[in-house]
Amino acid sequence: MFDPASVPVPPAPPRVAVVGSLHYDIMVRAPYLPRAGETLIGETWWWKTGGKGGNAAMAAARHGAAVEMIGRLGEDGFGERLRESLASAGVGLRHVRTVAAGSGMSVAITQPDGDYAAVVVSGANRDLDPEQVAAGADAIREARVLLLQNEIDEGADAAAARLARAGQTVVILNAAPARPMGAMSGLVDVLVVNSVEAEMLGAGPVHDLDTAAEAAQALLMVAPTVIVTAGSAGVAAAADAQRWTVPAYSIDVPDAHGAGDVFVGALAARLAGDAALSDALRYANAAAALHVGTPEAEREALGVAAVEALLEGSGEVADGS
Repeated sequence: MFDPASVPVPPAPPRVAVVGSLHYDIMVRAPYLPRAGETLIGETWWWKTGGKGGNAAMAAARHGAAVEMIGRLGEDGFGERLRESLASAGVGLRHVRTVAAGSGMSVAITQPDGDYAAVVVSGANRDLDPEQVAAGADAIREARVLLLQNEIDEGADAAAARLARAGQTVVILNAAPARPMGAMSGLVDVLVVNSVEAEMLGAGPVHDLDTAAEAAQALLMVAPTVIVTAGSAGVAAAADAQRWTVPAYSIDVPDAHGAGDVFVGALAARLAGDAALSDALRYANAAAALHVGTPEAEREALGVAAVEALLEGSGEVADGS
């Protein structure tokens, strides 16, 4: 007789909670960034789900985590599309509130070399407050990792971090855009910054992997583990007396928009699965490289299998898979 108990039960996916911004991103491809007063003819435009919170949540889901999002959308067409897009990526939306305000949005201009500039309008994200965070306390406490960014009010970030620190949830702060730590002091386990943000928080200039590692070491006064993403140079990290550096992959036609969010989301998913930091760094670095080198329309298909194939092809192995 068939015994259901004899069938192996697959392990539950690692759990990640994200508290952060949700934006409707309008992307414009142009030959260069216009000067003040200049009318520039662009090449094409498209929309995508954005906000550092939304981007990181989708990346974490695509890289193997069960993700719950805490955020706000407006009562408008942007909000409806964002909700559908997040759901299709596998992000849980029980704690995403729709409010009588315009959804957050941004306009980004991308150049042929892959660099970009953007203007963000926070909209409904401005009112994400500690009260709403408290309503999603179960999602935070049940998560292995809480992922935060600086595109929402500091009070909401701090409220979420305090809930996480009361339990066993690891707090990752992507300090973008950079701002003084303030209420977040002492509440962050892993700080992730890019080279500009590292300098703004008090580290020295970052020019390469060596100076990125020095910046990570200097910022250990802010958090016990610090990761500095240095763009085309790669990634550096420091924790206690240890340092790690991971060189970047060579990308022929890069498009860097959103790469940092993919890095952070993939990192959170890996750490939530109890991967060692060194392996999580290599995995997230590869995930970001695939994002940068893959056309926009094909990025939704990127996930664990694609990253593992890249790591195996380059002779690297990331554990926790």
